[in-house]
Amino acid sequence: MRTDPITPPDLADVIAVPPWCRKRVAKRTPDFEQTYQLLRHIAAGGIRNFMFGGNAEIFHCSLRHYTKLLEWMAGLSEDWWLLPACGPGFGRAQDQAPLLRRLRFPAVMMLPCSDPRTASGLETGLNEIVEAAETPLILYLKDETTLGTDLDAGLDMLGRLVESKACVGIKYAVVRKDPTVDSYLERLLQRVPRERVVSGIGERPAIAHLRTWQLPGFTTGSGCVAPALTRKLFEAGRRGDWMEAERVRQIFLPLEDLRDVWNPARVLHHAVELAGIAKTGPLLPYLSPLTEDQLSQLEPIALALKAST
Repeated sequence: MRTDPITPPDLADVIAVPPWCRKRVAKRTPDFEQTYQLLRHIAAGGIRNFMFGGNAEIFHCSLRHYTKLLEWMAGLSEDWWLLPACGPGFGRAQDQAPLLRRLRFPAVMMLPCSDPRTASGLETGLNEIVEAAETPLILYLKDETTLGTDLDAGLDMLGRLVESKACVGIKYAVVRKDPTVDSYLERLLQRVPRERVVSGIGERPAIAHLRTWQLPGFTTGSGCVAPALTRKLFEAGRRGDWMEAERVRQIFLPLEDLRDVWNPARVLHHAVELAGIAKTGPLLPYLSPLTEDQLSQLEPIALALKAST
């Protein structure tokens, strides 16, 4: 595992956000053999940056299993970025902080909170979490109210966190019907360096975010199935070959469409197993497994995406 500080060139890349495999027995205990098999598949396709967050259901895992995951990540010898998530609640993040401090991850992604919050209250809490964990944050912006309902106050607060290096990256995941038109992203980029903001919604808006907004990189869930294809999309965008980038992007849309309808993490969890990449096992509550009919629709799409590489 890489432990050197994250710099802007590190964010100018693709970051995979994989599922976390679990065993079908013993109350969904972690299956690190299968998780490692999945990471090796992704790395073989040219993606060596990993972030365990929503697709790994970090929201709902126990502190005991969270500890096992982070200790396993920290013990891997590969030269990979392996970044965990924490939170989303303040108390939960404080409980996780000693582990983060001990294992010395280069950053931890703060999961988005939907509880009552204000920009100034968040600033206090996030700084205290950084201090306790001795680990800088990657902040996950999932909607315009992630930083509170006062948009200007939230963006000003975020700017201060970046300036103080408490925040070293931003995963921008606000969904737009047309991602080329986004006043919130425009305002965000007026307050924080563009080099610190990555597209956080996978392949669907990736070209718009790379081309129109000149974001340096993007996260991928579906790229866990077809990592070499995601790498092709990114490299085509980097050299300005937008026709080729769009051709590749279209291949992902059947899976992305199902993820949008049935829940992104839920569909990806099953797609990885249906494609024969790794046995992901059961989902954690509060997600339920796909039905047999849904699985029958998903399987040929997952297999076709994997084969397209």
